[in-house]
Amino acid sequence: MTPSAGTVDAVLAVAGAGIRVAPLVRPRPGGFVYDPDEVALVAADVREIVRRGAGGVVVGAMTREGRVDRDAMRRWIDAADGAEVSFHRAIDVAPDPVAIMDELTELGVHRVLTSGGATRSVHGIGVIGELVARSAGRVEVMPGGGVHVEDIARLVALGVDAVHLSARVDSGDAAPSGPGGGVTGFDATEPRIVAAARAAVDRAVRSAA
Repeated sequence: MTPSAGTVDAVLAVAGAGIRVAPLVRPRPGGFVYDPDEVALVAADVREIVRRGAGGVVVGAMTREGRVDRDAMRRWIDAADGAEVSFHRAIDVAPDPVAIMDELTELGVHRVLTSGGATRSVHGIGVIGELVARSAGRVEVMPGGGVHVEDIARLVALGVDAVHLSARVDSGDAAPSGPGGGVTGFDATEPRIVAAARAAVDRAVRSAA
């Protein structure tokens, strides 16, 4: 979901000027068909996040027919005011994700995050490869979804521009949450997995050179 203003500020402070931060802007769980109030909310969040210094945002909206919601995307791209706009895994619910690449190119989307319609990106390699071919360098393709370090070489070999992974582990927190706190425990990012993923990317790029 959309991070809080405090979270955005904290991440920007840690990242510094050399790293482009692109928060996910998503108003609720569930599907990607949004009503006018939700579209307006996302636009307001996009403006505020960019105002705070983010270099991009990650958004996505679909119609009930499985096409890109062009009106919502235009509004959010305008709200980003020049910051990079990435289209998230809403593309994975499309009946024809490859055809959608042309729409996203016309809209001016910078990057597409996708698992190729699979639960794990490594199982959607065929579709991801088609997306890379269809984009022809016009839109960056970033595989994401259930990515493990050992998957990275196969994904990079497709010619993708970047790889996304959560690198998460169970925090081990066992404090009771009670009836109002939801499921006990939470996930946390593991720095060692992040470092291993970066090393795997570097190895794969060298091998492809």
